[in-house]
Parts: sequence; C-alpha cells; structure tokens
Amino acid sequence: MSASSRTDAELIGMVADGDRTAFEELHRRYARSVLGIALRRIGDRGRAEDVTQDTFTSIWRSAARYDPQRGAAASWLYTVARNAIVDGLRRRTEPSVGELPDTPAPGEGPDGAAEAEWVSWRVHRALETLPEHERSLVELAYWGELSQTEIAERLGIPLGTVKTRTRSALRRLADELEDELR
Repeated sequence: MSASSRTDAELIGMVADGDRTAFEELHRRYARSVLGIALRRIGDRGRAEDVTQDTFTSIWRSAARYDPQRGAAASWLYTVARNAIVDGLRRRTEPSVGELPDTPAPGEGPDGAAEAEWVSWRVHRALETLPEHERSLVELAYWGELSQTEIAERLGIPLGTVKTRTRSALRRLADELEDELR
C-alpha cells in the first residue's frame, strides 16, 4: 500500500519507525496549512517558514509519542504546530534586512569623536596650567560631582574662598581654551 493511500495515523506510526516516504506524505498533506496558520499568527513569512520547519522536525522526532486512542492524528499534528508557533513567537525577533533603517547610527561619527577627544585632551592640558589650590577645586566639582559647599567642608576652607578660587580657575581655563571655545 502506498503512503498516499494511508491514513494520517498510519503515516505517523510509519514516521515513528523512521519511514521517510511516510514523512514526506505527511509534509505534503499538512505543510501548506501549518505555514498558513503560522503566517497568520506570526505575521512574518520567514519566521513562519522557520516555525513550519520546526513543526515537522518535532513530528519526525516525536512521532512515537502519538497515541491514536487519545485523538485524531490531525489534532496531534496541529498541536505540535501550535507549540512550535508559540515557541516562535517567544523567540527574540531580529529585523530582517528589508526592515533595517537606512540611517546613520545614533551618536557621533568618527569626526565628532575625534573632535571630542581633542577637546578633552586640551581641557586636561589647560587644567595642568592652574595652580594646585584652584585645580583641586575644579576636579572635585566636575569629576567628584561635589557642590561648592561640599568642597568647602571636605577641604576645611570657607565657602567664600571656594567660590573665589573656582571663579578664578574658570576664568583662567577660559583664557587658556579661548581658541577651542570659538
């Protein structure tokens, strides 16, 4: 008896025994409907095709677990398909090539990054020109993220002195970086 004249239950039993012809017949009978269901649920043809392939891979591997006493072969097959579709929906989705935006990546380009590095280097060099008592205030304010009050408490100097030294340091930095700031 040919595979095309067998019932679905018989075909699944034959697949459980490793019969490729029976598997091909099951695939011929159900692949289109499984793909249609997957496509409606997932909405992306490529992912739906992957799910259809996963369905039939699962059928090949688990055909021995099919019990005709528990239900129709088609019901079992569609249950396997439903499980594969749910798994396919859980997978992380990557945009396909057709969906990728044709825009530059966010952030600075190489020119902007090079400019930022240059300015950073120049600011550090300018900081080195400050007297130590002014440089430490600027470093605590900008890199230590301390307020002027917190700096005064930490260094044990009056708040007015911190303000005067900070203003003086910023004026010296502005003079040193005059060309960079234009």
